[in-house]
Amino acid sequence: MQTQLKRGTLEMCVLAILCRGDRYGYELVNIISDCLHVTEGTIYPLMKRLKDAGTIDSYIVESQEGPPRKYYRITDDGRAAEREQENEWRDFSAAVDKLLNGEEN
Repeated sequence: MQTQLKRGTLEMCVLAILCRGDRYGYELVNIISDCLHVTEGTIYPLMKRLKDAGTIDSYIVESQEGPPRKYYRITDDGRAAEREQENEWRDFSAAVDKLLNGEEN
C-alpha cells in the first residue's frame, strides 16, 4: 500500500516543493527522502514527465564545485496543477480520516 500511496502523491509533493523555490534534481531527492523513501530512479523519470506536460521547466547553472546542475522551476500551469492536486488530497484525506474515526455519516 505504501508504494501505491507514494506513486499517487509524489507528483504533488514535487510540485509543492517547487512552488517554494527552484531546486536541482538531487536536492529534490534529498528533501523528499527526508519524509518518504525515494530514489533518483523514481524522481528523474517523474521530472521528465512533468517537464513534458509543461508543469515544470529546467535550466542549467554552472557550479564551481563540480559539473553544471540542472535546476527545475514550476510553471504557471504547474502552480495550477499543484493547487488542484492539493485540494483533492485534502478532500480525500479528510474523507479517509472520517472513515477511520468511525464517522460514516
